[in-house]
Amino acid sequence: MLIIGIAGGTGSGKTTVVRRIMERIDQSQVVIIPQDNYYRDQSHLTLKQRQALNFDHPSAIEFELLVTHLKALRKGETIPLPQYSYLTCTRSNESVPILPKKVIIVEGMMTLVNEDLVDMLDIKVFVDAEPDDRLVRCIRRDIEERGRDFSMVVNRYYKTVKPMHRLFIEPSKKKADLLIPHGGENTVAIELVVARIEVELLKNNHL
Repeated sequence: MLIIGIAGGTGSGKTTVVRRIMERIDQSQVVIIPQDNYYRDQSHLTLKQRQALNFDHPSAIEFELLVTHLKALRKGETIPLPQYSYLTCTRSNESVPILPKKVIIVEGMMTLVNEDLVDMLDIKVFVDAEPDDRLVRCIRRDIEERGRDFSMVVNRYYKTVKPMHRLFIEPSKKKADLLIPHGGENTVAIELVVARIEVELLKNNHL
């Protein structure tokens, strides 16, 4: 089993990179584990309290469960993937069963922050982007997909996203094996990841 971690700041283009990779490989052999599904459940708080939380700090992610799930997949076990809602900031009572596959892609901005998670990764990728580009993507995504208005997004960006990026995300870049500037437009870097995945799939097919 090959476990690949794809990290990068919010709005850096991580999801696009993953999509470009998936377009080029046998998707039946690969499973994506979004880091965001492991946000801690905050259902004990009011919606207003939940919305005021710092979701850009590593403590917001239940890394212990994510690492446990990766270890289970590596052993050939099925895991219950948590389902998280950005609108309510809570986890669903239901989960989605994920079967072990030959390649696991863990995608999320803090994928290279937690040392226990980093130790599980065979390949570490960091998607890099200019701060202005990330802010524009962040505004568009949070308004269109997460039910936030412009002022909420901008306030959150300067209050938590930007300082947490400086403290945790940017330093984690040093742990990467491969940097991908320009996100999904960087076809050369994406092809390198695809080639490594294809080697793994071909190796497994001959076992």
